[in-house]
Amino acid sequence: MIDCHVHLWDPALGFPWIRPGGPHHRAFRIEDLEASTQDAEVSGAILVESSRGDAGETLDLRAWRTSRPDLVVGYVGNLHVHGKGGPRRFRELLADLGDTRPNGMRMGGAGWADCPDSARALVPELASAGLVLELNLGSGALRAAAEVADRHPELTVVVDHLGNPPNLRLDPGDWFRDLERAASTPNVVVKVSGLLTQQHGVPPERIAELVGRVVDVVGPDRCLIGSDWPICLPRGSRTHSLELACLGLGRLPDDERRRVLHTNAVRVYGLGRVRHPSDPP
Repeated sequence: MIDCHVHLWDPALGFPWIRPGGPHHRAFRIEDLEASTQDAEVSGAILVESSRGDAGETLDLRAWRTSRPDLVVGYVGNLHVHGKGGPRRFRELLADLGDTRPNGMRMGGAGWADCPDSARALVPELASAGLVLELNLGSGALRAAAEVADRHPELTVVVDHLGNPPNLRLDPGDWFRDLERAASTPNVVVKVSGLLTQQHGVPPERIAELVGRVVDVVGPDRCLIGSDWPICLPRGSRTHSLELACLGLGRLPDDERRRVLHTNAVRVYGLGRVRHPSDPP
């Protein structure tokens, strides 16, 4: 399995969203990721930016990727922090990084309209460079992804955390309709992640139904799996988070399940050859 959503951070370097005294207010380093891997059956992870607030985070993600390729098989930077330099400077950055450039860049906010214009201006550059755009929006993420993907058919748009659906104990609102909209756009990919946090208190069988519905609607070739470690830790371990994300995959044939857990990540993020545990030596 490739875990498509993990983070590393040190609050001393920024990360204004991390509250002092909270469960996440400590450094999570590469050694911690390695320790979490001992209990999780993963062959690698995609390291995702953590909103440090400066462009230097991209270089730190790159350093972790290059120094520990056994743990980190790819990384996703923060598009917002590179917007100020404009498209030309962003193209120069990608050229400077060469083969160690990000596999994707992420935008976040309460909604698409809250993403800064300077970051949105870089989206065509991602399409030209063959990099993934990831969206982590508080509302309307699936709908926004479909609209962006329609405008840029050569761009792959990954929606984090299933588009942040409401807790299943609440009214889902427009989320199911937005899921159908995203499914109608072939270059949108949905990441099954964040469930341990977002669906706290929901019976596992209902979470399995949710995941199963996503896979049915979007298709097994357009789904990824992620733990959202260490965000998940107040609710459970990395292993627990991945097990929850996989609940709705049990009825899939082996080849489709393997695509969701491994092959799709290799294709979507352009990882090259990342060995699956069942591959022959």
